[in-house]
Amino acid sequence: MERTVRIAAIQAAPVVLDLEASVEKACALLADVAGQGAELAVLPECFLSIYPTNAWAGGIVGDGAAGSAIWERMWESSVAVDGPEVARLVAECRERNLICAVGVNERESDRPGGTLYNTMLLLGPDGVLHRHRKLMPTFQERLFHGFGDGRDLGVVSTPLGRIGGLICWENRMPLARYAVYRGGPQIWIAPTADYGEAWVSLLRTIAVEAGAYAVGVCQHVTAADYPDDFPLPIEAGSTLSHGWSCIAGPDGALVAGPLVDADGILVADCDLGAIAAEKQWFDVVGHYAREDVLLPLLADGDR
Repeated sequence: MERTVRIAAIQAAPVVLDLEASVEKACALLADVAGQGAELAVLPECFLSIYPTNAWAGGIVGDGAAGSAIWERMWESSVAVDGPEVARLVAECRERNLICAVGVNERESDRPGGTLYNTMLLLGPDGVLHRHRKLMPTFQERLFHGFGDGRDLGVVSTPLGRIGGLICWENRMPLARYAVYRGGPQIWIAPTADYGEAWVSLLRTIAVEAGAYAVGVCQHVTAADYPDDFPLPIEAGSTLSHGWSCIAGPDGALVAGPLVDADGILVADCDLGAIAAEKQWFDVVGHYAREDVLLPLLADGDR
C-alpha cells in the first residue's frame, strides 16, 4: 500500500485503419513514457486502430457499400489477442519494463471473419495480463461490436498494485462498476471515447467510490487523422474527439489534466498509501457495502 506508481495517460489518435502503423505509433509512445519514468501506460479506447464514432457511423445505414467497405477495413485492422500485433506490444513492455493498457478492436483468432469486440487489454513484460470485452456497445457501436459476457469483469494483481477498470460508458453502469470494485482495485483504468466536464466528473466519482486512482484516456482525433480514401465524408477541419484525458486521486481531486484539444501525455506519481485513509471513511465493498440489504432487493426485483 505504500508504493508510488508513475502513471502515464497517453492522449493520441491511431493511424486510422492502418494497424501496423498504429502498433508502431503505440510502441513509440510507450518508449516515450518509459523515458519519463512511467511504470503504467494507458492508451485510448480502440487505439488499434479505429473508433466507430457517431460523427460518421450513422452514414453507413444509408450507404450499404460504404458500410461494407468500412467493416472490411475495420476487421482487417483489428487484432487477435494471440496475434503478432499484441506480441509486438508485449515485447515493447518487456523492453521498457512497463505495464500497458490499450483499447483494441478484437477479432476471434479461431473464427476468421467473425464478430468484433471493443476490448481492453492489459499487457506486461510476461504477456497478456487481462482481457475485458465491453459489455454494452453504445448506440452506433452496436453496428460494429458484439456484446461482452461479463466473465472477464475483474481485477489483476500486478507488481504495481491491483488494476481494474471498464471501457467508456460501462463506467456509467453502477452494477458493472460494483462488480469490479469487489476485486479491490487500487488503479482504475478507463479508456474512452467520451469527453467533457461530465466525463471528468464521472471519473472523479469512480475514484472516490473505488478508493483508487482513476485514469481516463481518450483519443484526440481530427479530420486530418483519417485517410483520404475513407468511404464516408469527414468534415474538413473538424475535431471528432477532443480528448479530456485526466487522472483522479482517491479523494476525487485531479492529479493530472484534463488535457483538451491536443495530443499529449499526462504523467502523475500516484501514492497508493493515500488509499488507506480514504477507505477508513468509505469502503464501497466493505463496511459501507450493505450487500445484506441491497443484493436481496435486486434479486427480488424490488424497485
